[in-house]
Amino acid sequence: MVALRNNWADISRKILEKRRFETKDLVKRLKVITGHDIHIQNYPVETPRVAFNPSIHVFENRLRIYARVVMGYYTYTSAIAEFDIDLEELYNPERKTYEANLTVLPNIKYDLWGVEDPRVYEIDGKLFMTYTGRTVNYFRTDIRTERTLPVTARYENGQWKKIAVFRMPEDIRSFVVSDKNAFLVKTDKLMLYHRLHMLNEKFYLAVCNVPEEVLYTNEFKEIEIGENITIMEEAPFETKIGWATPPVKVGEENLVLIHGVDKELTAYRVFAVLMNKEGYFTAVTPFYILEPKKIYEVYGDRPFVVFPCGIQRLENKLLISYGGADTVVVIGEIDLEELMNILYENRID
Repeated sequence: MVALRNNWADISRKILEKRRFETKDLVKRLKVITGHDIHIQNYPVETPRVAFNPSIHVFENRLRIYARVVMGYYTYTSAIAEFDIDLEELYNPERKTYEANLTVLPNIKYDLWGVEDPRVYEIDGKLFMTYTGRTVNYFRTDIRTERTLPVTARYENGQWKKIAVFRMPEDIRSFVVSDKNAFLVKTDKLMLYHRLHMLNEKFYLAVCNVPEEVLYTNEFKEIEIGENITIMEEAPFETKIGWATPPVKVGEENLVLIHGVDKELTAYRVFAVLMNKEGYFTAVTPFYILEPKKIYEVYGDRPFVVFPCGIQRLENKLLISYGGADTVVVIGEIDLEELMNILYENRID
C-alpha cells in the first residue's frame, strides 16, 4: 500500500505540473432540455421544477437520459426521471416534450432527502447506477457527518434495485462530512471511485477496493470501504475537484472526465485524463475542455456550473451529458480524435 501511495503521489505531482488555468472548450452543445419539456407519467405533479445533472446510456439508436429532477423547492429533494430520445433528434434544435417516469426515488435512510447526480455504467454486461444519496443527517443541525453517501443500484427486470451503500470504517465516519461523485470500475478487481469531504474542510479524490460480490447481491448491503488512496489533488487555482463521468474505453486505456472549481468565481469546469488498466493516470489535458459560457450554464439555481455525469462513445464522437447551472439538461458532443491528440501530447512520463 505504501508503494501504491508513493506511485500515486508521484503521478499527481506530474499532473499538477502540466495543468494550467485556461480553457479550450471542445464541446459542441447539441440539445438543451428543461423541466418544462419533461412530462412525468407516474407522479401527480406532471412537470419538474428543474431537471439537471443527467447520466446517459445508448440502447441501439436511442439515448436514455437519467435526469435528476426536483418537483418542489422547499427541501430541493431530487429523484431520477428516465426518458428516451432518438439519437438523430439530438441534432434537431427544436424543443419538444418527453414522456418520463420517476424510477429511482428517495425511500431509505441513505437517500431520504434526495437521489442526486446519477452515474450509469456497465459492468459484466449489467447496468449499474451509483448516485449521491442525501442521508437522514442532511438537514440535521446537531450532526454534520455523513450528510451524503454513495448508493449503487442494479438494473434488472426493467427496474432499478438498490443494492449497496458505501461507508468509511466506523472509527472514521465521524470525520466524513459527505461522500459523493462516485462510480464503480472493474479491472482485475472492483474499485470505488469517490470524492470525500472531511471535517478538516479538505476534499479528497479517492479510490478503494470493494468486494466484487456486491455486484451480484440480492439484498441491500452496507459496504464498509477499506483503506483509500488519494490519487489527485486540486490545482493551486482550484478549491476542489471531483469525479465527473465513469470511464469510457479508448483503445487500451480509459478516458475519464473530472470537474474542478476555481478559487475566484467558484465556477465548475471540466478536464480529461487517461487511465491505464491498473488505474493509474497516463495523460491529462493541460487546460479545461468545458466551461460555462452559454446563458443556461452561466445563469440558474447555481450559476457558472457545467456538471457532467454521463458519457458514451459513438464511433469517433463522445456524447456527454451534463447539468447547466443546476437548471437544465445539456447533451454535448466532443470530437474524440481532437481530444485524444491533446491527451497524447500531454502524457505523464
